Amino acid sequence: MPQGTSPDRPFVLCADDYGLSPGVSRGILMLIRMGRVSATGCMVTMPQWPALAPALAEIADRADVGLHLTLTDQPSLARLPRLAPDGRLPPLGRLMALALARRLDPAEVAAEVAAQLDAFVAATGRLPDFVDGHQHVHQLPQIRGAVLDLFRDRLGEGAWLRLCFEPATAIWARGVDRLRAGVISGLGWGMARRAARAGIPVNDSFRGVHDFSGRQPCEALFERFLAGPGRRPLVMCHPGHVDDALRAVDSLTDWREAEYAWLAGEAFQAMLSRHGMRPARFRELG
Repeated sequence: MPQGTSPDRPFVLCADDYGLSPGVSRGILMLIRMGRVSATGCMVTMPQWPALAPALAEIADRADVGLHLTLTDQPSLARLPRLAPDGRLPPLGRLMALALARRLDPAEVAAEVAAQLDAFVAATGRLPDFVDGHQHVHQLPQIRGAVLDLFRDRLGEGAWLRLCFEPATAIWARGVDRLRAGVISGLGWGMARRAARAGIPVNDSFRGVHDFSGRQPCEALFERFLAGPGRRPLVMCHPGHVDDALRAVDSLTDWREAEYAWLAGEAFQAMLSRHGMRPARFRELG
């Protein structure tokens, strides 16, 4: 066990993109049942979401189930004449440009955020355990205000917020895609400050950012992601099975299969034991 690591230390291992396709969702459910993943964020804009949501009830006592706010590339749920005039949300680059220039319509952003929360509740019968964003868009200017308003007005004290911010020294020491991780963290600084003022529970360490190229195998990446955890560490992952529905909407395919195989395997379990860590729900982090 690495020096300074407490035995059986909990951390959140969060699988993104439940609802993106049946194959992705099936893989995430299996990893939760195995105890290898402890949270998943749901994409409620996908047409298959209502059919995939009921299966989450069987694992609701084993993992946190959250709202993975989706504001890029997929169909919008609200009527957005400016942001999605044709009913489809913009690419990430355009959304970022609009948000950083403060040119988004706050009323439209609030309407889409509220519509996605409504879709989550309608399909699951309950509020999400946490909120985050597909491609981390929840922390962008103008969007983060709508997300924080959601916590104030509708989510109450039971929900937590996934932060992407962490100190630059931690990103540099980890040595995985430092530029990308630094940009994502930097964009999350404003969200971190406002969440702290609002008293919203958050993770204090965010790992899992990499280029999905496959040049570094899962084992090497997770060795670094699990090193030197903070008080409330969170590791993001993207496992799942590839199917035609996934190929039709997303370019990230082969990596999902590779990551699923790694997380389901005995080598990952051995790594957890070596680091003295275990996937856990956020409330177990203290």
